[in-house]
Amino acid sequence: MTSSGTNPGGPAGSAAWELLLPAASAPARARGRSLQAALREAVRSGRLAPGTRLPSSRDLAADLGVSRGLITEAYEQLVAEGYLRSGRGAGTWVGGAVRAALPRARDLAPGSPGARVGFVPGTPDLSLFPRAAWTAAHRSVLADLPHHDLGYPDPRGLPRLRTALAELLARRRGVVADPERIVVVSGVTQATTLLGFVLHARGIRTVGVEDPGSPQHSALYVSAGIGTVPIPLDAEGPDLGPLRRSGVRALVTTPAHQFPTGIACSARRRAELLDWARSVDGIVLEDDYDGDFRYDRAPVGALQGLDPEHVVYAGSVSKSLAPGLRLGWMIVPDSLADDVVERKRTMDLGHPTVEQALFAHFVERGDYDRQLRRCQRAYRERRDALVGALREHFPGVRLSGIAAGLHLIADLPGRYGPEDRFLARTGAAGVSVRTLAAYTHARAGGPGGDHGTEEAGGGVRLVLGYAHLSPARIHKGVRLMREAVGG
Repeated sequence: MTSSGTNPGGPAGSAAWELLLPAASAPARARGRSLQAALREAVRSGRLAPGTRLPSSRDLAADLGVSRGLITEAYEQLVAEGYLRSGRGAGTWVGGAVRAALPRARDLAPGSPGARVGFVPGTPDLSLFPRAAWTAAHRSVLADLPHHDLGYPDPRGLPRLRTALAELLARRRGVVADPERIVVVSGVTQATTLLGFVLHARGIRTVGVEDPGSPQHSALYVSAGIGTVPIPLDAEGPDLGPLRRSGVRALVTTPAHQFPTGIACSARRRAELLDWARSVDGIVLEDDYDGDFRYDRAPVGALQGLDPEHVVYAGSVSKSLAPGLRLGWMIVPDSLADDVVERKRTMDLGHPTVEQALFAHFVERGDYDRQLRRCQRAYRERRDALVGALREHFPGVRLSGIAAGLHLIADLPGRYGPEDRFLARTGAAGVSVRTLAAYTHARAGGPGGDHGTEEAGGGVRLVLGYAHLSPARIHKGVRLMREAVGG
């Protein structure tokens, strides 16, 4: 326990006697009662939280300058009243019978409270996290980590990790990966924010975002002082006509597996996007959020590999390991590298060293490749389970975006609409789902092509995530949806 609070499970330090000093200074006749009252109030108020270990009677008596008998008597009285608890040879602790006045910390982590089955995309199966291999890597790294690596790190990241990432990303995603231009970040979210600040400092005030697309892209750029312009999609990717007319010089895109439509940007559209970037001296931010997961098609390499001077590439372990690790990377063009690194330095002085060394070890030993293969098998099985369940319970459903990634689009026949009634009924049944319209920025008209938000005949277009659900829960969730909406 420190002088400003409590330390559940640890000994009460200076604060334990500081709050008792006035009582210890009371007249001799009242000193014992004063000490008991002060301890009692400290427990009631929460200054001494349940589980806090108190000093021994000898130590506390010495600190307060009173007899040990007074402290022993106070401890015994409060044990009898239930404020404290003690055991032979185990010390004296604050009991749990009295509710502390201090508020409990709230949990603001995203989730679907009350949902029996949640198909909201964005979360992997966290039970697949390789705990045993991660623990072994952690022990090995801590044993071998040089002392100097525990100091303030290179804001770009540990050289060992940047070297490992360069090899990994070049091999798996086809990027041009110079370790000197890799910056280790706490996920794609920080990569986006860093780029936003750098672009703002260079006078750029608007950025194009895919429509429909990830809502977080707009929110992150707004936090950096940059507005966003929705760019509609066609069957090949971002529509070049609206992009050119928008006047923006930066675009955020998910070309390997567009979120949420599942479009894989065509080779022609990739070339056109890069021609546009060169023509406006612009930048494309490539969010490769699930590029490692593909099932029924050949690998689609990263856009960055075609023009590393006009593409910022960003990725993370959020889908392959766990989002709670807050570990990602960005590869930046040479023209932006110094500014991005300086912004990273002033933002947080660099990513935590031990986690970087641990992940580097994981990559170097091949553990990360094994984890990706394990996830690939599991997620393909779940994709197949969802496809089968939808076709069984919703005859006539049209599916798209199923060849890769961790979610798909289900276009349900018109008889299941309208969408607001569908959502109300499935929500009441405990099934959490989102429609494609929830990811649309431009509500009026929606994006063009076959992937717009207009309902076909009053039907329902759902974006269904499946990675975090077992096949059994997938079947249960689809069945509950069908029972809820009838038809």
